Amino acid sequence: MPRLSDKSLLAIAAVVDVALHARGAPVAAKALAARHELPPRHLEPVLQSLVHAGVLKGVRGPRGGYELARERRRITVAEVVRVVETEVDESMESLPSIVRDIVQPAVAEAEKAFDAALDGVTVEDLCRVAAQNTLRKGLPEGIDFTI
Repeated sequence: MPRLSDKSLLAIAAVVDVALHARGAPVAAKALAARHELPPRHLEPVLQSLVHAGVLKGVRGPRGGYELARERRRITVAEVVRVVETEVDESMESLPSIVRDIVQPAVAEAEKAFDAALDGVTVEDLCRVAAQNTLRKGLPEGIDFTI
């Protein structure tokens, strides 16, 4: 079964958190890290990768932070995963030949199916789940028209 890396899961959680908490004001990296019980320096490289890929928008200044670069319904989980996972896939040459030549190609088909399934899940979908969950407590209710 394909498994997402911890970094991918963190990136997905960060994007959903920004979608839930950035209502007219950017979400500070410090606040985001505190909610996820992480040191800010651990989260910043992930956030910067998402900014460079156009998933998040960085806002500078004393009241700066992060906002979604596009509507929640236009950001897929697969896109977020691809952003953070592309940085990891550079060690293929050091793998044994049986892994590189036999196992990896066989698993690649399953990974394509998994990616296709993740392409069907948007940040909007995850925000709806959060709205029904206790994670949403303390957030303003209503429709989000932020683009």
